[in-house]
Amino acid sequence: MPEPGAEPRRSPQGVPYADLQHIVNADGLHLFCRYWEPAGPPRGLVFIAHGAAEHCGPYDEIAQRLKELSLLVFAHDHVGHGQSEGERMVIKEFQVYIRDTLQHIDLMKSRHPDLPVFIVGHSMGGAISILTACERPGDFAGVVLIGPLVQMNPDSATPFKVFLAKLLNHMLPSLSLGSIESKWISRDKKQVEAYDADELGFHGGLRVSFGMQLMGAAARIEREIPSISWPFLLLHGDADKLCDIRGSKMMYENASSSDKKIKIYEGGYHALHHDLPEVAESVLKDVTSWIAERLPAAASPPQPQGS
Repeated sequence: MPEPGAEPRRSPQGVPYADLQHIVNADGLHLFCRYWEPAGPPRGLVFIAHGAAEHCGPYDEIAQRLKELSLLVFAHDHVGHGQSEGERMVIKEFQVYIRDTLQHIDLMKSRHPDLPVFIVGHSMGGAISILTACERPGDFAGVVLIGPLVQMNPDSATPFKVFLAKLLNHMLPSLSLGSIESKWISRDKKQVEAYDADELGFHGGLRVSFGMQLMGAAARIEREIPSISWPFLLLHGDADKLCDIRGSKMMYENASSSDKKIKIYEGGYHALHHDLPEVAESVLKDVTSWIAERLPAAASPPQPQGS
């Protein structure tokens, strides 16, 4: 048998981490990272938090647009997702995602001190973003949430079902709750096909234990909302069947932030940034303009392309 540690650590896809950009988290797991660096000095840092069962690759378009604003954008695949280590879609506690996010943000802040820091989060990544900003409320210039998980869908989280889930979590934590129905991701068939064909995505069943972690995160967010004071932008489709829009409305109404905005996309599905092309384009503009407005004035702002 080879000596422990003699074999190079490899991603779940078999690529040595020596060949991939990565960080090592507090549990010693390798997390695959992506960086979108502007040509000149960055005016701000943006961390992107992806959702459950996906990875940070599909955020390239948002990241490229932010990079054009001279922002340094960075992301990693959460533990158990994409090209990162960890059992697929299993987490001992939701806090691990928040801890890893803060580690990555701190690393980038140490390289680029004094720059404003933003977070963009989608779905479960929205829950991660909210709780990350709640841990360090003074550290973030703004948080953008696209179809975030704020509260569990009341139809699927009735008191009886919650009781049942807790019971099952005790007895059968690895029991499958079924997989995410991809048809609810987007109204754009091409985007649904791309999601289904994505080999880095997770297409298996979500375990009861994972559902319990999401419920715990939503309960924690609900407790935190009244004390939220950091700036945020909420974007949510009113036909989102995966993350309940009522959570976003509740957050908007009850957070104490003086700088908060909600935009509801009529007929929009869950992944608004991958919805119908005109919706996706509108989302890109909303996200980039909101962040741009909160950047310190640049000495000579970059000229938009084609001008």
